Amino acid sequence: MQCKYNSNIELLYCKIQLFDIIFSNTYAMESKVKLIRKELKMTQEQLAQRLGIGKAALSMIETGKCGLSTRNKNILVQDLNVNPDWLETGKGNMFNAEPDLTAFRLRTDNSLPMQSVPLYSIEGTAGLVPLFNDQASNKPINFIHIPNLPKCDGAIYVSGDSMYPLLKSGDIVLYKQLHNLEDIFWGDMYLLSIDLEGEEYITVKYIQKSDREGYVRLVSQNPHHADKEIEVSRIRAIALVKASIRMNSIR
Repeated sequence: MQCKYNSNIELLYCKIQLFDIIFSNTYAMESKVKLIRKELKMTQEQLAQRLGIGKAALSMIETGKCGLSTRNKNILVQDLNVNPDWLETGKGNMFNAEPDLTAFRLRTDNSLPMQSVPLYSIEGTAGLVPLFNDQASNKPINFIHIPNLPKCDGAIYVSGDSMYPLLKSGDIVLYKQLHNLEDIFWGDMYLLSIDLEGEEYITVKYIQKSDREGYVRLVSQNPHHADKEIEVSRIRAIALVKASIRMNSIR
């Protein structure tokens, strides 16, 4: 907003206008919190618990008497999938595309109340093997904040349709790295790096026992993809798939 003024009175009036704009924008953001809560069908107690604040503090935020902290904004965006543009400006949809989570659990799995799982780009890490060998030095492109899942080491985007309709290209799989091939649970789903004539081939497959010594059978979900037997020695890296995330339509 630009103001032109020729006197102290006009300057004061301009400052009042600017204050009103700033105040009204702030109030608009805080008042959106109640809309978010109603849309999610949450009570004040439930949302306050998610934000890590008291019910009285949330009530003050919803009525515009108290500001929304950066930490609480991040929780709304990262944990509750609120569209940050809508939160700031009111433009667009209230929520981003909603992730559809599918968990693949073992009977021995213990779920964590909340964890922050690093999301990696395979292209950026030059493959699965370098990522697994030195995950600490690879910078994630994002983090997935997710509750009630077993411990995961990381997450990547998948490509291809061999596991369709369970997984489709662009879905995210969350994994737990295996360091010993003897720890394979036959019939479960794995993220694999396979050596194909010196090139790394990354895939997600079910692993089943083979009748041939030193081999395993890779099985697809998609019936148009035939099973394939490979030598165990060609597996360069392996991780158990713990969950998958698919981005659905906007609410």
